[in-house]
Amino acid sequence: MRFNRMLLSTALVVVALVVQVSVLARLHLPGAVPDLLLLTVLGLALVYGHVGGALVGFGAGLLADLAPPADHAAGRYALVLCVIGYLAGLAKPDNGQLKSATGPMAVVVAAAVGSTLLYAGVGALVGDTAARHVGLGNLLFTAALYDLLLAPFVVPGIMALARRAENDPLADTGGSAKSADVAPGLLSSGTGLSVGGRRGGLKAKAAKARMARAGRIKGVKRL
Repeated sequence: MRFNRMLLSTALVVVALVVQVSVLARLHLPGAVPDLLLLTVLGLALVYGHVGGALVGFGAGLLADLAPPADHAAGRYALVLCVIGYLAGLAKPDNGQLKSATGPMAVVVAAAVGSTLLYAGVGALVGDTAARHVGLGNLLFTAALYDLLLAPFVVPGIMALARRAENDPLADTGGSAKSADVAPGLLSSGTGLSVGGRRGGLKAKAAKARMARAGRIKGVKRL
């Protein structure tokens, strides 16, 4: 199960990062850039919970920090996505199924605003004032708008893939195969065959006893 999570999360994060860097970042939209990586982390966190969301967020953010053309300190976006993934995982449904789209959309808006504020705050601590020049209010509005428009096409699909990986059909098949082999195993271990062998031995002994008795009776008649 953990291997399925790692494999699926890695594949989805890599694909999201490649699409974001090579496609979305080159659209030159006003304000912020649609954050496909953030939406991927949110979709996985809503299925895996707060711990899984934090781990996926940290790995995705660190990969984004190291991928070109990153122009900020390594670990900055990893911290942001780790916190966002943890908080989004707290909103995981109890049964794993969403009753409506209102909850996830609210999580997307809160994550877009929160990640922008947190990223700008961490940048201010390390001396990066780019958010001030662009305008923090414009970044917050465009980030929430772009992510909200992109979320219906990304988050449900990510969650569906994650739930399918969690419900591994191979585990049920293996369990049923083991249970099907229990009866032959018991028979071969001695429960069925030993009973059959004992019955066969008793029948053979009874036949020998009859033959011996018949021989004795014939011998008496000869005399």
